[in-house]
Amino acid sequence: MKCDLHIHSHYSYDSNSSIKEIIDTAIKKGIDCIAITDHNKIHGAFEAIKYAKAKPILIIPAIEVKSRDGDIIALNVKKEIEKGLSTEKTIEKIKEQNGLAIITHPFGDWHAFKKGLKDFINKVDAIEVFNASVFTGNKEAKELVKKNNLAFTAGSDAHEPKFIGRAYLEILGDNLSIEQVLKAIKNKSCEVKGKEFSFFEKITERIKRGIIRLSKMLK
Repeated sequence: MKCDLHIHSHYSYDSNSSIKEIIDTAIKKGIDCIAITDHNKIHGAFEAIKYAKAKPILIIPAIEVKSRDGDIIALNVKKEIEKGLSTEKTIEKIKEQNGLAIITHPFGDWHAFKKGLKDFINKVDAIEVFNASVFTGNKEAKELVKKNNLAFTAGSDAHEPKFIGRAYLEILGDNLSIEQVLKAIKNKSCEVKGKEFSFFEKITERIKRGIIRLSKMLK
């Protein structure tokens, strides 16, 4: 199965992607599993689960939570988690829901963690080692995971449907359940695949995000 575990919909402040566009595009591209990881909001994940019913794709509900130090994906959670908490408290809240706490783009340009990761790497469940949209940081994330024998994930961080599937985890098996996908991540029985956005794509995509964010603020 191909799993893109970092996608944003119009419920995020910096995306206009509809749930229908996201799921239809993912299926068309041969992506078997996605996580809608909107900024601090769960609505998109629930809408995706409803829309994808009876479609050939697995939806894992998730949120990208803004902790005090940086972004953490709460994978397989059902309730929103307060933003602005400490990293430790955010991880605790995720695990209270039996979700996986994943530090996303830990070294990624201006999204890097404000504090070092050494205090957190044994508390989180995985590190995102391949984010297709960041300018820097994937190499450092991979080295951190390798050095500390950590679990890992990957995702496109797509804010537009066309970028879905540009980074993903490949897991052996077909029609896996959410529990089986999470187990594969924990056991590191998966492989990172995909290709980063081009430099031009990264620049234009960031500009679009900024414009969307400003337009939503002004509404």
